[in-house]
Amino acid sequence: MKQFWLEPSHDLSEDHLRKIAEEAKPHTIILPKPVAGLPVKVASPVEGADILVTCDIATAYAAKERGVPVALQITIQHRNDIEKVSRFLEADPDYLLIECPNWKIIPVENLIAEARGRSKILARTRNFQESRTALSILEQGTDGISLAPDDPSDIIKTRDLILEQPEPVSLSLAKVTSIRPIGTGARVCVDTCEILHDGEGLLTGSSSQGLFLVEGEVHSNLHVNPRPFRVNAGPVALYLLAPKGKTQYLSELTAGQSVLLVDKQGRTRTVDVARVKIERRPLMFIEASVGSNSVKTIVQNAETVRLVNRAGSKSISEIRPGDEVLVRYEEGGRHFGTRVPDEMIIEK
Repeated sequence: MKQFWLEPSHDLSEDHLRKIAEEAKPHTIILPKPVAGLPVKVASPVEGADILVTCDIATAYAAKERGVPVALQITIQHRNDIEKVSRFLEADPDYLLIECPNWKIIPVENLIAEARGRSKILARTRNFQESRTALSILEQGTDGISLAPDDPSDIIKTRDLILEQPEPVSLSLAKVTSIRPIGTGARVCVDTCEILHDGEGLLTGSSSQGLFLVEGEVHSNLHVNPRPFRVNAGPVALYLLAPKGKTQYLSELTAGQSVLLVDKQGRTRTVDVARVKIERRPLMFIEASVGSNSVKTIVQNAETVRLVNRAGSKSISEIRPGDEVLVRYEEGGRHFGTRVPDEMIIEK
């Protein structure tokens, strides 16, 4: 688990600090001096804290000899500062607390390459975006961040980024009852900033109650190369399952937004959109049943469009009535994308 440290303003009262610790739930709070009774660990440059924060290597050596965990601070302003890292690591610090005054990515990349596996690397950040970047540098990112927020609203956003794990989606098998070509319409290709895996894609459908798992274009065929970043998701009016359990219309997607990828086990991950392509294409209508309930969707009539099942996936050109596909089915309606369980809604 990534570490979430917090560096609140130094002029806060102990009661205010206690409230922040309870609400934000950081792993550790950095304070000028230890404060008793907080529900989290306290790091401080003053003796008596759970973790000693220091930029002096001799102090770090002495603390480690006494069995005190150490966060050794290092400031990176120039590439030559990376040369200090090897010497700092000789003190065997539990954490390297990186300060980058101008916050450049390359120095942090170099430090991660140098120190990974020898000490936990925490980047000092000032906002949500810096935190998000630090946690993804060199793919695996730093081991955590220590947030000294310019805007208090970034505290909860950053906490959620680190501590909230993506929730799985419950998928059901639906039996295809009808599949037929219809007219031409505006369909949406969603190009992401990631590489999709087999059986992974987007949940879309004509009703928010029944969303079909449309696989990314990860497979080769005789006519076109794989585009494993892309999901050919369907017409502009379809619903899409978005992060945090909400829905939105495919027409609303734009570059820079986040979408929720789902695989056939229901595992999820949030990725960013690189491009949205809307083009007029021939379409295919599909109806399926989940028990006594009917669910419908429309997709482009193309061999590269595949619906996911338990065994893998099947091209639209090969699906027949009686085939089973994976869907997300739920009762109730939605209001502006938010589920209202007891609301009656009829979508035909």
